[in-house]
This record gives sequence, C-alpha cells and structure tokens, in this order.
Amino acid sequence: MSNNAGSTLLALLTGAAIGAGFGILYAPDKGSKTREKIKDGYDDTKNNLKHKYENAADELKHKISLFKQNNLQDTYDEMLSNVSHKTEDVISFLEEKLASLKAQNAKLQK
Repeated sequence: MSNNAGSTLLALLTGAAIGAGFGILYAPDKGSKTREKIKDGYDDTKNNLKHKYENAADELKHKISLFKQNNLQDTYDEMLSNVSHKTEDVISFLEEKLASLKAQNAKLQK
C-alpha cells in the first residue's frame, strides 16, 4: 500500500470514527449505553485498523520476498555469466600452454 493511499485510508477511518462519536454523543440515550456504544465503536475501529495493518504488513513481506528472489536470481545470472567468461579465459590459457608444451616436446623428439 503506498504512503498516500495509507494516509487517505487513515484520514477516512479517523473521520468516520469522529463522526460516529459525535452521532453517539448527541443521540438521546442513557450515559451508560452511550459509553458502551463509544467503546464498541472504538473496538471496531481498533480491530479494523489492526486488520488493515496486518494486511499491509503481509503485503510488504510478500513484496520483500519477491524482491529478494528477483535480486538473488539476478545475482546468480551475473555470477554465472562471470564464471562463463572466466572459464573461457582458463581454457584459452590452457590451450596456449598445451601448444607451448607440444612445441617443446616436438623439439625434444628431433
């Protein structure tokens, strides 16, 4: 969830909670029932925010996991490419040494 969307969601939830609170306070009801309604509204809002936070945290963990996997794959591909180039260098070096040894061996056989 982007920061802007999170801020908007928080503002909407806060506005809804404040509006519900004012509605309950001005409703013609007993004080004990009003306090109970406020507590219930608070608990609902708290649970809703907790749920939203857990969803956002899970989504972030998933995105981080994907990033790590992609980053690991890129690193592996780069390492494989580097090893391939080094292997070619080693093979070329060994071919040159083999050619040199063959030339030395040919001189010794004459």
